[in-house]
Amino acid sequence: MSDNYSLIIKNGSCYIEGKFQNIDLALSGNKIKKIGKIDLNSSKVLDASGKIVLPGVIDTQVHFREPGANDAENLESGSRAAIAGGVTSVFEMPNTNPPTSTFKEFNNKLNAAKNRMFCNYAFYFGATPDNMKELASVNTLEGCCGVKLFAGSSTGNLLVSQEKDIEKVISNSSKIISVHSEDENILLSRKKFIKEGDVASHPIWRNEECALESTKRVVRIAQKYKKKIHILHVTTKQEIDFFSEKRDGVTFEITPQHLTLFAPDCYEKLKTFSQMNPPIRSKDHHDRLWEAVKNSLVSTIGSDHAPHTREEKKKKYPLSPSGMPGVQTLLPVMLDHVNKGKLKIEQLIKLVCENPCDLFGIKNKGYIKENYDADLTIVDMNKQVVIKDSWIESKCRWTPFNNYEVKGFPVATIVNGEIVMENSKILSSSKGKPLTF
Repeated sequence: MSDNYSLIIKNGSCYIEGKFQNIDLALSGNKIKKIGKIDLNSSKVLDASGKIVLPGVIDTQVHFREPGANDAENLESGSRAAIAGGVTSVFEMPNTNPPTSTFKEFNNKLNAAKNRMFCNYAFYFGATPDNMKELASVNTLEGCCGVKLFAGSSTGNLLVSQEKDIEKVISNSSKIISVHSEDENILLSRKKFIKEGDVASHPIWRNEECALESTKRVVRIAQKYKKKIHILHVTTKQEIDFFSEKRDGVTFEITPQHLTLFAPDCYEKLKTFSQMNPPIRSKDHHDRLWEAVKNSLVSTIGSDHAPHTREEKKKKYPLSPSGMPGVQTLLPVMLDHVNKGKLKIEQLIKLVCENPCDLFGIKNKGYIKENYDADLTIVDMNKQVVIKDSWIESKCRWTPFNNYEVKGFPVATIVNGEIVMENSKILSSSKGKPLTF
């Protein structure tokens, strides 16, 4: 008989060393202790027959709105949404109120997360024109995934728009810098294109030039100082063309929303509920993003989960806020794309499991290996589900994918060795811990 294990996963097709293997996993505490044929000696066995066992999925961009906008989301409800959708770890954003841009506010957020979050977590440190001393020391912060730079205004008041300040942030940061890349001066100059009551004018105001010019600038500065930067939620075919040429130290992310929705259809159907920054754009941009995915130009897929209440979203454009929930639908939507032949499952695993760990330096996650952390996502590639608002765990209780039918669905989420979600039921209290880097 084997050692005693806290959980044995039997009969699953496990993604190990770049291929699927029908093999058992034995967990002990929060670690994967053995991979192979496991003799039964455990109080708990999970039969994964007909299912795929993935390394725990990581969402590298979420806004859980705490502190400051707890009516739309908080760390507890957002992390419940994460595990309901098969996500085991998240990177949470600093544009809260007050912003997470001082050591004091960063520690406040860590303390707020302790014993409340259902998934594992790391937090971004927000860049300002005045916190260079802190940016030089963020590499020592527990649970810090990187520095977030807002080069263009979005939700919240974190903004570093002047080139001299952007240069200060990038040159002083001791960790990777993730960038909301829109040019603030172009945004301001194009406000004349905003049509009151017409959300379809959103991508005309926040146009391709606005994104491309900002991206070119931050890449130029990063390469000058030999710093690593990660461009978030890339939306334009022009940026994809720009990234097609090799750029050392520069990576980028796309959201499931930009790979699934496109203008003008989304604005006609969803109105302000499809409003986000950078915007959902036309089909030619959407198609070019898919080419980047297929050609492995993209490093990560993050949801940019950014919920607002229905009441807020129903306001007349442009008073309606930008952002939509996405952490719970990231995996179902992308698995459906896998089943439709848009990308291979192996590519998706790289984008949401392996690359986040390799790029940001997360320890002991992203792969199924002995003595790695026991964060696992189990999916049924044949399960068909119609996504409904009623399934959403976020406090906002809506999704842009309401009534969207998917094939491929997460059926169990394991965080730190414990089953926290099975068959859409949340089974456990908060088990999340800060990620280590």
